[in-house]
Amino acid sequence: MRLSFVLATAVLAVTGGVAVGADDLKVALIHGKTGPLEAYAKQTETGLRLGFEYATKGTMTVDGRKIVIITKDDQSKPDLSKAALAEAYQDDKADIAIGTTSSAAALAILPVAEENKKILIVEPAVADQITGDKWNRYIFRTGRNSSQDAISNAVAIGKPGVSIATLAQDYAFGRDGVAAFKEALAKTGATLVAEEYAPTTTTDFTAVGQRLFDALKDKPGRKIIWIIWAGAGNPPAKLQDMDPKRYGIELSTGGNILPALAGYKIMPGMEGATYYYYEIPKNPVNDWLVAEHQKRFNAPPDFFTAGGFAAAMSVVTAVTKAKSTDTEKLIAAMEGMEFDTPKGKMIFRKEDHQALQSMYHFKVKVDPNVAWAVLEPVRELKIEEMNVPIRNKR
Repeated sequence: MRLSFVLATAVLAVTGGVAVGADDLKVALIHGKTGPLEAYAKQTETGLRLGFEYATKGTMTVDGRKIVIITKDDQSKPDLSKAALAEAYQDDKADIAIGTTSSAAALAILPVAEENKKILIVEPAVADQITGDKWNRYIFRTGRNSSQDAISNAVAIGKPGVSIATLAQDYAFGRDGVAAFKEALAKTGATLVAEEYAPTTTTDFTAVGQRLFDALKDKPGRKIIWIIWAGAGNPPAKLQDMDPKRYGIELSTGGNILPALAGYKIMPGMEGATYYYYEIPKNPVNDWLVAEHQKRFNAPPDFFTAGGFAAAMSVVTAVTKAKSTDTEKLIAAMEGMEFDTPKGKMIFRKEDHQALQSMYHFKVKVDPNVAWAVLEPVRELKIEEMNVPIRNKR
């Protein structure tokens, strides 16, 4: 009872007590607005609101219906997330839901969408299982998955004659990421020489770093340690402090939010692949997002701002195409649907509803006038270059 009251109060606060009309297009955003992923969630919401504004040319209406955004904070907790989504569908009569921030919470709410026979657009949680073995037909994802992250990095740094070792967190995120990375790396001609896994709470990387150095130091040609890590610990900085250059070893990792990119400034020249960096995509949607975000917030849009924007664009495209919010009509419209985003075109793959999308091979440049490391584009990694596996059992 208490949980329901808290969630209802949160919705009232966000909508300001404005009555929601029966004909309004109700979109529920479930996100971890408090808790460890707060920064990601806030970016998602900002992007979603800007995306709806752009997609509707400022009218905030689709197919004659006013868009009403209902936000619910799940604190990145699976149980709260399930309760929030159930309430959004059943009490708030949400037509479509978007969320959530944490992969664990997102996995928990997939069955809620199926039980209610309503669309859930997953943004920004990345676990492969979401569009893999835990998937159901009501799930679409605009966010990239772990495989897209890993494959794009393998394509970016893998070449014949390159020796690579990996460092990852010792749980599903890290192990799944390395598995996808290995699969993609095998096609590039590079050689994987070692894998190291460390607990998520690791702060001292001396021993694991030395093992990685020992595995690579005598290899001929280019030598790289690829790191897949989320949250605290900062292994790239810790390994950089151990001076891998004395062995001719480079570090590589994927992109991140701007505050985290500040830590990349100690690694000029580092290469990797990223989902989004505001200066890289060249298209009218991104031009608008960058200009408006800068004007309104005196800062450029970040990683998850682009994701929230993409989710909004997918909703407007789908409802416009289906001319309905009937679930079956939406599924028919969304399978194989192309839609514009700040990253260019995305496509919902028919088989698993994963949004296929470009990623970006970058090189770190340090500009003393910019607080974070600048990600200079090397090349766009297009959809057809990445061959993202279908992992569901449809």
